[in-house]
Amino acid sequence: MSIAALLIAGLPVRAEDVTESQILKALSAPSTMPLAAPRTRGLSLGQPARPDAATATASANPDEAFIDSLRNRNSRSLSVGDREKLVAVAANKPAIDLEMEFDYNSDTLRGPALETANKLGKALSSPELRGQTFAITGHTDAKGTDQVNQGLSERRAEAVKSFLVSRYGIPASNLITAGYGKARLKNASAPFAKENRRVQAVNMLQVKTAGR
Repeated sequence: MSIAALLIAGLPVRAEDVTESQILKALSAPSTMPLAAPRTRGLSLGQPARPDAATATASANPDEAFIDSLRNRNSRSLSVGDREKLVAVAANKPAIDLEMEFDYNSDTLRGPALETANKLGKALSSPELRGQTFAITGHTDAKGTDQVNQGLSERRAEAVKSFLVSRYGIPASNLITAGYGKARLKNASAPFAKENRRVQAVNMLQVKTAGR
């Protein structure tokens, strides 16, 4: 299967295969989905009507308020409800799963994991994606206890966020982190497979304004 097919299928991409341009393409909003539009990824027939200011105010998107409430929060502070709601809000938005081979029980970025983080940083700091809000979520395989894997996935998501902030100058408030441990296996039929050990980036299609 080609890399383009992997991206379309939502399958994890190996660090040595994925490129900055592929990450950029996967996380870019489709031309039919402007940032200010309701957050659905389906195709639309014709041009959507432009709402006036009163209509826009009356139909304020509660999902935006939820995402704003997660800004500048550590992943460990999110409740189970917060994490599940983030999954729902992120559904059908541009996303990419990236395999990140951390050392055992480690959240240190090095080797292939560092290489992947660099490619992600270059894509997120590009003119096309700069200023948008992204969810960075950590996932483990099924080895170990729920508690250990939950904490490990949170630390790894935070490690990627810290790297993106320090190395690429991405505002911390534009990166929402969460850990899911082994609760959301990519390959449930092979729970110990390496494709389950991944970091997912999701473009939340929400630009952080000066008032947020």
